[in-house]
Amino acid sequence: MITGYLAPTGGTVAIDGHDVQEEPKEAKACIGYLPEIPPLYTDMTVQEYLLFVSELKGKKKKADRVQDVAQAVQRAGLQEMEKRLIRNLSKGYRQRVGLADALLGEPDLLILDEPTNGLDPNQIRQIRELIKGLAANHTIILSTHILSEVEMICNKVIIIDQGTIKAADTPSNLTANLRAAGKIT
Repeated sequence: MITGYLAPTGGTVAIDGHDVQEEPKEAKACIGYLPEIPPLYTDMTVQEYLLFVSELKGKKKKADRVQDVAQAVQRAGLQEMEKRLIRNLSKGYRQRVGLADALLGEPDLLILDEPTNGLDPNQIRQIRELIKGLAANHTIILSTHILSEVEMICNKVIIIDQGTIKAADTPSNLTANLRAAGKIT
């Protein structure tokens, strides 16, 4: 609902004061979204794809798009892959392309859905480090069911069930409280 892909059945969602339903373009400009499986055009090179997406996100001048893409490529660690076709990239590099896509336009909020799903251990470590580095300049919402991932990446955890916040604390405090209770539900 935050990304605007699903409409809320009640209430509202506002990003930086922009209602997702009433002002979708303005709200989405504040968000970078990495879905679990990034919808990439595999017949394009990394650079072609990111230039295309940058234009879709509102960068009209070519110089602005080139600068936007160069910055996203650098931050996502794709410098060596810019000229390669997306279909020839590993799953880890495809995730990085999706992350670079999310970074285009320098959004304040990044929403990452299962960003390490299906990656090998080395790729998982690299993506985790990349996410930690991005946290210095972005608010990051990480959606995952992997508790070890939460402990390694997050500094605050909010558990939401059916639209209600069930718990909010640091990963270590939540883990300590759950262990003290003797069960995890």
